Amino acid sequence: MFHNDGFHVLDRQECLRRMAKVQVGRVVYTRRALPAVLPVNFSLDTDSSVLLRTSARSDLVRAIDGVVVAFEADDFDPASRSGWSVVVTGRANLVTDPAEHERLSRTGPRSWVLPGDGVFLRIEAELVTGRELAGALGTV
Repeated sequence: MFHNDGFHVLDRQECLRRMAKVQVGRVVYTRRALPAVLPVNFSLDTDSSVLLRTSARSDLVRAIDGVVVAFEADDFDPASRSGWSVVVTGRANLVTDPAEHERLSRTGPRSWVLPGDGVFLRIEAELVTGRELAGALGTV
């Protein structure tokens, strides 16, 4: 028997729809054999992959290019005790195709740091999971 904890599972399409409405998420990866989490701005591409833009010299590029990572985005309202969280899991790859880089320069995320040597990282949306909490009752 499963206890109803107040959470509602979101399907893939609803997860992606909600992610498209927020600008900041967290990439989860391994750094020196330990878990690491880095907040980043992002956007979703037309194929639902997560796009990040950073400096070519970034430690993040070296850490996640070619490996499986997780990416989490969420939105919460403490006043109503409601919100949602979505996790995308998939392989991250540096975008190396010049035409694709040019397209993403027009349509992809804008770096908040404005790197002169900006590159794009793509996280394939191989597994997309999410859940929502709509107005929890009681006190913590």
